[in-house]
This record gives sequence, C-alpha cells and structure tokens, in this order.
Amino acid sequence: MPDSALGSNAFEQALHSVIPTEQVNPRTMDIDLLSTEAVLRKINAEDQLVALAVEKAIPQIAITVDAIKTAFNNGGRLFYFGAGTSGRLGVLDASECPPTFGAPPELVQGIIAGGEIALRNAVEGAEDSAEQGTQDVQTAGLKANDVAVGISASGQAPYVVAAMQAAEALGCFTAGLTCDPNSKLAQAVRQPIVVDVGPEVVAGSTRMKAGTAQKLVLNMLTTGAMIQTGKTFQNLMVDVQPTNLKLKARARRIVAALGQVSADEAAAILEQTHYQVKPAILMARDKMTQSEALHRLNAVSGKLRLALQNDGQKT
Repeated sequence: MPDSALGSNAFEQALHSVIPTEQVNPRTMDIDLLSTEAVLRKINAEDQLVALAVEKAIPQIAITVDAIKTAFNNGGRLFYFGAGTSGRLGVLDASECPPTFGAPPELVQGIIAGGEIALRNAVEGAEDSAEQGTQDVQTAGLKANDVAVGISASGQAPYVVAAMQAAEALGCFTAGLTCDPNSKLAQAVRQPIVVDVGPEVVAGSTRMKAGTAQKLVLNMLTTGAMIQTGKTFQNLMVDVQPTNLKLKARARRIVAALGQVSADEAAAILEQTHYQVKPAILMARDKMTQSEALHRLNAVSGKLRLALQNDGQKT
C-alpha cells in the first residue's frame, strides 16, 4: 500500500476496529523510516507507559494477592494458566519462587498451553483448544482452596478462558490478567486484573508492552503473597534456598547481619542448618541450638519477626 493511502478513513477504520491488543499505535506509524536509535527511543517511550498502567490496576492486584495469601495459609496453591508469551511468563514466575522464597515447587505452578515444548517453540493451535484448557485443570488436580490466574493479553485465548471456567467450577478463586476489560477472560473470572497498556509499538506484538505488564503484575502477585505469609524479614530474603554461590553468599550476609555475628561464624552456623537461614539467624543471635530455633519458629508458623520478638529483644 502506498504511503499516500495511510491516512485514508478506510485504512484507519480497518486497523482500529479490532480488539485493543491488535490496534495500531499512531505514535509509531513511522517506525520503519527511523534510525536505529530513534526506533529504540520510540520503544522506550512506550515502555514508560507500562508502569503507569499497572499502577491503575493495583486495587485489583491487591484483592488477588490477599486471595493467594489466604490460599497459602490454608494449604492451597497458586496456578497460572497461559499460552505463548503469557504462558512462558507464568512458568517463569512460578519457577523462581522455590529458590527465592524457599517455597515447595508445588506451591506455585505455571501451566502453558501445549506443554513443556511450548516453552521454547510455538505450538500451533495450542491457545485455541478450550478442551485442553479444561483437561489441564483436571490433570493439575486443582481444588477449591487453590487460586487460578489466567494470563492472556487479549483475554480471548480459548485455552485460558476454558481453564478459568473449569477452575471456577471447582470453587477456586479465579483471576484473569488481561489488557481488555471487555474480554471473555475478564468476564469468566471472579477478579479481573486489567492493565490497559494501549497499542503495541509493532501492532499486535503483545510480547512487548503487554508482556512487560504481565511480568510486573506476576512479580506483585507472588512477592506480595510471600511477604504477607512471612517469607521475608524486613526486605530480606530469609527463606532463600542457597542453590548456588551467589545465593550462599547472600545467606551468609543475612545471617551475619541479623544474627550479629561475623561472616565466618554465619557460614559455620549455616553449615549446621544445611543453609536454612531462619534457624541460623536465631542460633547466631540468641545462642540457641538448632532444635530450639526450629521449635521457636514452628510456634509462630515460621515467621521470623515473631520468633525474634519472642524473648522481648528489640527487632
């Protein structure tokens, strides 16, 4: 189509009479004519709008975080269901919870349309299978005390919508992370989370702003719930699983700081606890045995702040 036709009413109507995630961004219509730096500045300018869009959704996110906290406190789990980029981001967030918060792998689970192969390769038609969405909910064994979060930028993916309908039928708390307030996903869940990031830099490429928004919201959901259930002390990662040298060094710093001991002493105590940070902190600060430290933690459901306050010392 020649450039002279780009401003025609017919062209504009054809491009904008679609769902929000497919609309054309008027601010980037000239992007194929720009220098590399100018293209990147356009992308960056659009990315700066994402955090503001997420901010508007915080009340919806907070309701979902509280539901996840309640689920965790009552033996429930969190499940993400998504397709393509959305599914990959859900799997990513779930996979980071065990090392970051010491959470068991089953506590937060990410399920992607098309299965594990879809993490690396596009699986044709996977997001269009409502039947598979329903089946994956059944296979994962969701129960009424679980939370299910569907992730779909357009909110139209049949796989995700069907998964949420199946989870809702089981009595789960359901939430839907989408960019369209009028989408099927928003209507299928108990709590929509709508992040209106506007049209993408490249029309329909929701791995960009929509994907960035999804990552920000998923960070909030799990981090918020983990903080609320005592997985941190102050802003320190006291349930970290030190699975590499970096995390072991972090654990030593935390124990040394909160236990008021040297780095060498912290390392020695961590060896005794097999690098469990919370009991190591109590052992270091209060000169107690590992058994005593674990008993004190168990008495307060593993919440370090309460355990540190048990003897009346200032924290």
